[in-house]
Amino acid sequence: MAAPGRAAKRLALGLGVLASSLWMACGTETTPPARQDMSSQAKNVVAPAFSADSAYAYVERQVAFGPRVPNTDGHAQCADWLAQELERHGAEVTVQEGRARAFDGTILDMKNIIGTFHPESRDRILLFAHWDTRPFADKDTARTREPIDGANDGASGVGVLLEVARQLGLEAADVGVDIVFFDAEDYGKPEWLPATENGYKDWCLGSQYWAQNPHRIGYRARFGILLDMVGAKDAVFHQEGTSLRFAPHVVRKVWKRAADLGFGDRFDPAPTPPTIDDNYFVSDLAGIPSANIVDYRIQVRPMGYGPFHHTHADNMSVIDKETLGVVGTTVLSVVRTP
Repeated sequence: MAAPGRAAKRLALGLGVLASSLWMACGTETTPPARQDMSSQAKNVVAPAFSADSAYAYVERQVAFGPRVPNTDGHAQCADWLAQELERHGAEVTVQEGRARAFDGTILDMKNIIGTFHPESRDRILLFAHWDTRPFADKDTARTREPIDGANDGASGVGVLLEVARQLGLEAADVGVDIVFFDAEDYGKPEWLPATENGYKDWCLGSQYWAQNPHRIGYRARFGILLDMVGAKDAVFHQEGTSLRFAPHVVRKVWKRAADLGFGDRFDPAPTPPTIDDNYFVSDLAGIPSANIVDYRIQVRPMGYGPFHHTHADNMSVIDKETLGVVGTTVLSVVRTP
């Protein structure tokens, strides 16, 4: 399976994917390269302005709302703030409200929050992350039924994209950019329940809804980039298997740009197993080829999303400004020179 655990967050795509994942788990060993000087840049690539301090503050502000679980006050308050921030930076804001049935029958009131820059342009790039948090700490050994802070798993990607939005407000891109914060990504079946064949559909409810009900009729984008778990101190971003299946050209573009900017130690070309994340549904259902920048660790056994994943340790102590800066600079560079 793409992620360890009986009901892991992202399930492998069918038996063929399962076989591939097992082969990778048993047959390869990846050693991360030595760290480079993160300030180094290729001679022909100039890093765009991006404030890691600002991105960090955006992560911190989300965590201050408490867990952002659908149907809670903290979730509602954070939704209002996210929409206001996008609008403050000059975006045309759409709050897409919908309802979805969770794995346990709970009806979730969802809000996908969309910020549109340069709306008249037909040439568009889609950037997205999920803003909700896990309703239980099912990989923890204590307080397993309580929701988590989700500093890395959720808030980090949103924090980076809010800083991207701020930069786009200061200097517009030549292309249209849509920043989407998807809801109800992390409400999938917990570890203590058995996995099912179609259990992957329990995850990413907001992106599934948007893919079938886009915020604009006939919406198209040239490509998409997902940011998920992009803030940890020791994060290394490998080329995720579902991204390689649906959007190999986007993966090549992003990883080459990172290398040109001097971040090749953080963007490793080694592949991961295919996983289920928002990029799967955006690519498959909406037809927008999308790459996932995600901290999935293939150099450890068992492979997965790090020791803090879906635990109460996923708090601000995990978050590193340098990592946020590396990811944000790379993504913004792609947007400015696609």
